[in-house]
Amino acid sequence: MDPTSATWLAHDTQLLLCCLAAIACIVVLISITKLPPFLSILIGTFVAGLGAALPPEAVAKAFAKGAGSLLGEAGMIIALGAMLGALMAESGAADRIASTLLRHAKGKALPWVMALVAMVIGLPLFFEVGLVLMVPVIFVIARQSGQPLLKVAIPALAGMTTLHALMPPHPGPLIAVGALQADLGTTMLLGLCIAVPAVILAGPLYGIWLSKRMDVQEPAELGALFTAKTNTRRQPSFVMSLLIILLPVLLMLGSTLAKVAMAPQSSLALTLRFLSEPLIALGLAVIAAVICLGWSIGMARDQVGSVLRKSLAPIAVLLLTIGAGGGLKQTLLEAGVSDTISKVASGAHLSYVLLAWLIAVALRQATGSATVATTTTAGILAPLTVGLASTQSSLVALAIGAGSVFFCHVNDAGFWMVREYFGLQLKQTLWVWSVLQTIVSVVGLIGTLLLWQWLS
Repeated sequence: MDPTSATWLAHDTQLLLCCLAAIACIVVLISITKLPPFLSILIGTFVAGLGAALPPEAVAKAFAKGAGSLLGEAGMIIALGAMLGALMAESGAADRIASTLLRHAKGKALPWVMALVAMVIGLPLFFEVGLVLMVPVIFVIARQSGQPLLKVAIPALAGMTTLHALMPPHPGPLIAVGALQADLGTTMLLGLCIAVPAVILAGPLYGIWLSKRMDVQEPAELGALFTAKTNTRRQPSFVMSLLIILLPVLLMLGSTLAKVAMAPQSSLALTLRFLSEPLIALGLAVIAAVICLGWSIGMARDQVGSVLRKSLAPIAVLLLTIGAGGGLKQTLLEAGVSDTISKVASGAHLSYVLLAWLIAVALRQATGSATVATTTTAGILAPLTVGLASTQSSLVALAIGAGSVFFCHVNDAGFWMVREYFGLQLKQTLWVWSVLQTIVSVVGLIGTLLLWQWLS
């Protein structure tokens, strides 16, 4: 785009520079001065907001709004996930699942089995929900197998995040499908064709490669949380342990069933949609775990309560950091960064797939939100894609999803979740999470371009 055009303002250039300055400030404060991530992101937010000419009080309000919104959505889920994980560890359920998986997936097969399990769990779940469910199992399997933690964790992360980006019924792909009037079934089929090679490359193959070059140990606090310490009268069975961890998955699949097979306002459909809310689904899973993994195997009521209470302390830093990331994102949005990126895109002359991917990449880098990137990109492209064939509209939607996960960094809540859960340094998190996401994104772009050529 020509920066001298009437639609491009000096404020747009200033805003892009402020985004870069804020990110650089956060990286320096965390990596060099060793300040906590929460405080570093707060300082970086004021660098961006004040540099973009927002009043100080507006920056503070935007930060509080963004942090509160994200914690209101994700904070309760993470807390419930920590409770569920602690009960699974204390009762021996996580050990039971891990030992059963290890009997059928030893040595070289283990990363591939972890990727497959994560894809199954990640199909109906938000990434954050899938992560809190998988973390206890990842820790226990790595501990029991003697395998490097990253060799087990990265395939699981890749399986969940790839489906989150490319497969309906996740919100990003659904938003793009609706805006571009693409066919849902076609998008799901093409998305699966792209997701499988993306998971293979970003998961087992990358995990095996990185685990040989980066030694990451289990974090002491969370590792202790997800370690069984109690000798109960009996351990839960594998079937019961698996049912508890899959209960949120099954409940959330009910929402998909209600959409495709039931009248929208029927009592059963409304009930299934209620039960499929992440907060409800995880809350019911915790209650089921209290009964089936606690009381029924001989744990005293005060012991179960103690496990639940102790599970919350180790995630306090995680919640603060995630909330700060939401505050940074909201400040950038209120400064107008989405409009600035849209102006850059309006003058580009590229293929629909490449243009969709690039716009989504730019918006994700600036805002840290896949949903914002997907929604804005789909809105920009919707008028341009009228008249495209069904498969082409689906591929544009998938290109948007792929672009929305490119090199997620310090303004991404998932970045801080991965960092805190696995006890990583900032540089390690870039290698583990940002590069993994980039592999998924680039494979998604290549896959959509190849399918465009083949199907057009």
